Amino acid sequence: MTALHTNAISGTLRREVGVFGATMMGLGAIIGTGIFVSVGYAIREAGDWIVVAIGVAAVVATLNGLSSAQLAAAHPVSGGTYEYGYRWLHPSLGFTAGWMFLCAKSASAATAALGFASYGLRLFQVEADSFKVPIGLVLLVVVMGIVLLGVRWSSIFNASVVTVTLTALAIFIVIGLMTVWFAPDGKATLAGIGEARSDSHFMGILEACALMFVAYTGYGRIATLGEEIRNPRKNISIAIIFTLGVSMVLYLSVAWVSVNVVGAIAFEGGAVESGAPLEMVAKRFLIPQVSYLVGVGAVMSMLGVLINLVLGLSRVVLAMGRRRDLPEVFSRVDISGRAPTGAVLLVGGCIALLIVIGNGKTTWSFSAFTVLIYYSITNLAAIRMSDSERRYPSLLAWLGLFSCLFLAFWVEPSVWLVGVGLIGVGLLWWRIRKLQSC
Repeated sequence: MTALHTNAISGTLRREVGVFGATMMGLGAIIGTGIFVSVGYAIREAGDWIVVAIGVAAVVATLNGLSSAQLAAAHPVSGGTYEYGYRWLHPSLGFTAGWMFLCAKSASAATAALGFASYGLRLFQVEADSFKVPIGLVLLVVVMGIVLLGVRWSSIFNASVVTVTLTALAIFIVIGLMTVWFAPDGKATLAGIGEARSDSHFMGILEACALMFVAYTGYGRIATLGEEIRNPRKNISIAIIFTLGVSMVLYLSVAWVSVNVVGAIAFEGGAVESGAPLEMVAKRFLIPQVSYLVGVGAVMSMLGVLINLVLGLSRVVLAMGRRRDLPEVFSRVDISGRAPTGAVLLVGGCIALLIVIGNGKTTWSFSAFTVLIYYSITNLAAIRMSDSERRYPSLLAWLGLFSCLFLAFWVEPSVWLVGVGLIGVGLLWWRIRKLQSC
């Protein structure tokens, strides 16, 4: 019997991704919505302190990344913290992690689709916000088709997308630094050459930290694809750490350049009015034509983010189907062993519903709360690891746990109240399923 048919019969996925592919998957999930869109949402709360908020979020993400890396290395299966919760904690916490991941990343995916539409319309100079939702829905259908081809083709396509995006961002940073250096007043400050904001407050900075934390969590895609990564005990940790390092440097550089070129007030205005803040910043460069390259990079990156999110979400749905936390139909892998078709279709339907909302700030804030709860469970699972399984000091996991729980409740109250309600609804569903299976 061939390996292909063995995979199909056993319901397992093929290991086709190495360190480079895993790192590119992580970067594809991180270098996208966060850097092209959410920085604009965060600056509305943090103002001139946006660079500090990005730095704090990076530290919290690194703590969580180390916990995710050691958990994935010890238990390399599809599902991420959903599986870790079951293995090291309690089934109810495992389910909560899976449920929060589906909520968080579906919201992030909807934000990415809307961001793609915003930058695409600006790129072609079309002023028609009513087109954003239809464009987002069409993009989602295309991405689902790519994901159904399997992780190998998705990885190849993603690597191409990430290459274009990184090139665009590198040029943005270099030309932006030149613009700051040759500014008329010759000064580069945190507040920027443009008009600064003086109304920033501590609570706003904390909310910005929560919003920016979501931008880094794409590294989790590497863990959720653990079943498809070669030599997972070694490669997952390397890929996660490298992904976080590269993304942190890019986020800090882009934010610093942006506030120094246009100032916090103008940067915030570009985010609110157009949904494409970096394109607005690039138009103020010494070489304003860079704005077109930024638009292309943004559109490509949103596409990459959406591919990664649909991939990761479908693998968590697959894991939940295997444990009967979702209907059994979602536990099936196609005959080639490359894709869980039912899971991909369910994920696509959930994302489509959120795209229809059409408000990127709302979906991103909702993603912030739910993903912080998800990573709280990740850190709790890392704390419960045995000494033989643990690779890093437990203190790092404790710090990650407290920081996630603290930041989770600094998003808008209406958002976290809905999130808490969804946790309750999810646990009720889980309990009913368990009673039915008895």
